[in-house]
Amino acid sequence: MKNEALTTKPHYAILDGLRGVASVLVIAFHIFEAHSTSHLDQIINHGYLAVDFFFVLSGFVIGYAYDDRWNKFTIKDFFKIRLIRLQPLVVLGMIIGAICFYFQDSAMWPAIHTVPVWKMLLIMLIGTTLIPVPISMDIRGWQEMHPLNGPGWSLFFEYIANILYAVVVRKFSKILLGILVFLSACVLIHLAVTSPAGDIIGGWSLNAEQLRIGATRVIYPFFAGLLLSRLVKLSHISNAFLWSSILLLIVFCMPRIGGSGHLWMNGLYDSLTVIIIFPLVVFIGACGTINRKKEAALCKFLGDISYPLYITHYPVIYMYTAWVSDHKPTFMQALPIALLTFISSMLMAYASLKWYDEPVRNWLRKKVLKKNV
Repeated sequence: MKNEALTTKPHYAILDGLRGVASVLVIAFHIFEAHSTSHLDQIINHGYLAVDFFFVLSGFVIGYAYDDRWNKFTIKDFFKIRLIRLQPLVVLGMIIGAICFYFQDSAMWPAIHTVPVWKMLLIMLIGTTLIPVPISMDIRGWQEMHPLNGPGWSLFFEYIANILYAVVVRKFSKILLGILVFLSACVLIHLAVTSPAGDIIGGWSLNAEQLRIGATRVIYPFFAGLLLSRLVKLSHISNAFLWSSILLLIVFCMPRIGGSGHLWMNGLYDSLTVIIIFPLVVFIGACGTINRKKEAALCKFLGDISYPLYITHYPVIYMYTAWVSDHKPTFMQALPIALLTFISSMLMAYASLKWYDEPVRNWLRKKVLKKNV
């Protein structure tokens, strides 16, 4: 099979742009998070839901790209394609996390300076494989399965969803897939409304409860996105990028619902957002077309930078959080450093894309895929 077999389908440019919008909001969410006392007073309060939106997007795009092509390539080929797309930046993200690690020693993480270099490097090497480390090997104090670069947890579950899709779920009929999506939606609602924190935050630790949260957070959105790609009949929606971006902004910036007295209300908001609003946003984006050059350029830039931004920004956020914990500035006092953190994250992501990710992926395609797919 020729390379063209898997490159004839056009991208949904607006969906690429929306992925970038969500990634930028994640950076802002994490910067504000350093100043909050809890998620009750967090600015961009529901920014953590960006992960769930990414899962919906991923399921939709993978269904669109691969569902009707399984007669042209093998499961092994699919895994090669996904690894080439995702793994190079996983490796870079862990290396950046290792470089930044000792600069994060602070009141927030007072034991960092006691971690021997050999142990930090071991965690880095394990992290480049995305194999989660147990809590007993945590070198930060947050019990993360990837202590050098926390967002690696979502890539771990992304890989699990990809494996389930390729091995089993791609063969499901629409009815059977619909049953899976319905049942996983029920599980997601139950998790959200019974959560002690009143949200669906979690999934980054290697213990039973956190693995349950992570699995619940990926199974519904990923396979709902897949189902949407199979069922959707696209129409035309004008200004789709603008409206879907505004909808994402509203969802993420919604203040905490129910306060500390009615935590289940926020949990219900989280679950219904993932179940209803995110598929709607994807539908709107998929129905849109881009007619203006500036909008096309913006969507392309945001789409290109979205994954590098998401997977490389958190080591810088660790440093910003450490600085805030030591100096305890108000946000206005910290604004210059916050802006520097945001801008440096954007620049690092762009440099990672152009100087590392794109060249490495192009090289891997030539060496690994050759003419097989």
